[in-house]
Amino acid sequence: MAPSLSCTLMVLRLPLRSAAAAKSSRRPELRPPTSGAPVRQRRAYACRLHCSAPIGCSAPYGGSAAGSVLPVLLGAAIRLSVMALPVEEWRLCAARCWAALEPQLREQLTVASPHDMVRLGCGLLRPEEEAAALRRLCRQARAGKEPAAARFYREEGNRLFGRRHYGAAARLYSQAASHELPGSPEVSVCFANRSAALFHLGRFEVCLEDIARAESHGYPDRLLPKVLLRKAECLLCLGRLQDAADALSVVENKIGMDGIMTSPTHQTLLKKLSQLKIQIHEKESCPEPAQEACGDIQRKLETWEENDSISGASSSLRLNFDTERGRHLVASQDILPGQSLLKEEAFVSVLCPGESLLLQDSSETVWDTQVTNADLYCHRCLRQLLASVPCHGCSYAKYCSQNCADMAWEQYHRTECSLGALLLTLGVFCHVALRTVLLAGFAEVRRLVEWSHSGEKGLHNPEARCRHLGEAPDTRVSTRGIPGCNDNGQYQSSYQAVFNLLPHIEKHSPEHKFLCMLSVVAICKQLQEAGLEAAVLNQESSEKWSKPKTCEKTSGELSLELKIMAEAMLRHVLQLQCNAQAITVMQELGSGDSAVVNKKPVRLATAFFPVISLLNHSCCPNISVSFSGTAATVRASQPIPSGQEIFHCYGPHQCRMRVAERQQLLRQYFFECRCQACLDELESDVKSVVSMRNSFCCPSCRAPMQGEDMLCCSNEVCAISVSRESLSCRLRDLQRQIKEGLELLRDRKADQAIETLLKCQMDAGNFLSSEHLLMGEMEDHLAQVYATLGKWQEAARHLERSIRIVEMHHGPSSVEIGHELFKLAQILFNGFAVSEALSTIQRAEEILSVHCGPQSAQIQELQEMKTCLSELPRSILQRT
Repeated sequence: MAPSLSCTLMVLRLPLRSAAAAKSSRRPELRPPTSGAPVRQRRAYACRLHCSAPIGCSAPYGGSAAGSVLPVLLGAAIRLSVMALPVEEWRLCAARCWAALEPQLREQLTVASPHDMVRLGCGLLRPEEEAAALRRLCRQARAGKEPAAARFYREEGNRLFGRRHYGAAARLYSQAASHELPGSPEVSVCFANRSAALFHLGRFEVCLEDIARAESHGYPDRLLPKVLLRKAECLLCLGRLQDAADALSVVENKIGMDGIMTSPTHQTLLKKLSQLKIQIHEKESCPEPAQEACGDIQRKLETWEENDSISGASSSLRLNFDTERGRHLVASQDILPGQSLLKEEAFVSVLCPGESLLLQDSSETVWDTQVTNADLYCHRCLRQLLASVPCHGCSYAKYCSQNCADMAWEQYHRTECSLGALLLTLGVFCHVALRTVLLAGFAEVRRLVEWSHSGEKGLHNPEARCRHLGEAPDTRVSTRGIPGCNDNGQYQSSYQAVFNLLPHIEKHSPEHKFLCMLSVVAICKQLQEAGLEAAVLNQESSEKWSKPKTCEKTSGELSLELKIMAEAMLRHVLQLQCNAQAITVMQELGSGDSAVVNKKPVRLATAFFPVISLLNHSCCPNISVSFSGTAATVRASQPIPSGQEIFHCYGPHQCRMRVAERQQLLRQYFFECRCQACLDELESDVKSVVSMRNSFCCPSCRAPMQGEDMLCCSNEVCAISVSRESLSCRLRDLQRQIKEGLELLRDRKADQAIETLLKCQMDAGNFLSSEHLLMGEMEDHLAQVYATLGKWQEAARHLERSIRIVEMHHGPSSVEIGHELFKLAQILFNGFAVSEALSTIQRAEEILSVHCGPQSAQIQELQEMKTCLSELPRSILQRT
């Protein structure tokens, strides 16, 4: 489900960070110097510091500091993302259609199965009403090729390239390429221009790929020498001297064939060619020594014994079922913290688009340069994009490689391509549902749909089967009887497992079910009208369907086969409310060219993970989940004794919300949470951790304030009273002032930022408890500002105060503390506090290896820092 995206992460960018740090989304990031660097140079290496993160689910101030260690259902209990559901205009249109139905038909639809809903609803999408409204809305979602847009983005890219904003320029060239028509010679210009930006970014391998693309797409022969010189320079930088020399020979031949050697352009090319020849000769004469890896750090390999019954799970888990908890996973043996329990590739995932793809007015002709998820990540594997490969049929889909583009086309995109605007209009859940049935294939979809219709007393319905199992005399049934398991009793990450996830049909509101039904029927009718039915039913080869056909609509009625697909899709849309898994990352806002930038957690994709969906919720979970592309890894975050259930957090956590808030948000999953954390808070009068975090103190004597609307000082001698609203107003004003301080930092006015934040800190001390999380947040902000100024000792002092408050709220072994210690280790490293840095690195490594795993980039950077510090001369170590 969608994360809460209301807060942002402040990031301090300092020079010379590693490639690993550039790719990750951790709180502070550091490039340690190589072990051979002089000691005096080590101080100059600095981190790109991710400070004070009031975001997401695992950061100390209400959010996550690490993009790769976010709960699978991060923020799932925060209401459904706007992009998950259809656009508001279509929701209103469906609501009007529902209200206009005859009462008897509404009653029938309310209690109907997915099969009957599709049967009854096929004729309700009226051409002059709902269908026309959809066509109008689809015109607002730009997913087609637009040469005028390509020209606009290319010119904007040129403008930013001229200002040396190479990263932003590369992204704009990518957008330009995605809008060019197939076969257009302008595509080659986009790739060539992007290769120039990539060269300046030092991404030589990717630059070479773009040069090859430009050549293969017919880059003008008169401009080719300049691009080939760039190719030679890339090869030279990569140490491929012979290849570089060969490329220069090709350039010489090209220039010689032109015959005119006196023009300024030719003279510039010849001068550059001569310089590169000299550089190649120098490198051949004095080869550079091979660089040693820092410390020769070896990655630890995680080994485990595969579970015979649950795909991707370790043998330490088993699948159980009972009436109260349904399907769930329990420990079959004692489990240690950090132990890997489950590794699963998403059965299906769909990238969540950016809001700017949907325009407010179809007459608008100004193209948006805002970067969205669609521009930043591969639409198939979710790898971060630097130089995307565009789809040849639409401007929306982009991929990290031609291989990903080809696989996506073969598996599903040949069908989705012409439906891009409709899928953007109907939302991510409908898109996931369509892609799910396309990946499964019509034969498997039909088998399971028909299977769900058969059987006595509806026992092929997952809900009915679960009730039946619960009514059985022995509730400890074998896995063979559990919904989703195959005939051998194995629960696999398969379409059968996805199909058997609970859709909770009887618990959704009638209006919501009607909206979902009308949406999937609209998709199936569009498939039928576009002549894509045979491709959907896997009846033709991908070659024949390389271009979508169009034909006149012959009937308003769906074919029997498409009704089957619509029924399965409706089932999946309803399943997604409780089973959608949000793949979430930390994403940088803006161009990234300024010294201080913002980061925020974004829901990168929505996916089905059928095995992870077996995990029940607890507000105090015993696992951590990390992502790598479309794959998820589950690890134990604490000791789990044999027989204990494996619990995940769907979003509401006891450290972040009061029990009443958690219970309210969890109702969308159609259950009342009875986890131990909720029971303890409901059955005792003790204040929750969150209550303590949000508590006010007496402005006079600083004793805790008590009460509801009117707060009274708990100190009987003082007895001051004040309204909660007045203190809340004061808190809001304080938060506004903190925001102003951070804006000063972004404007590079560090001294003024310090003055503002110190004033805020003094004011907060007059009415907030010392353990209030905002007190720690301000310490974190101050640490950030002092780190910006290179005052590492002051930065460390404030961060240590922040860590004490974080530990009070989240515990000494929490992932939140791990992230804070990771940041402190880098500040101490930059400040050359060797002994303190080494001890902090050790503690951070112990905690983060449990939550992130030994192969995580964070652990690798900690080990690099430790190696650098450990290899310092003994005399230096003795002085520190």
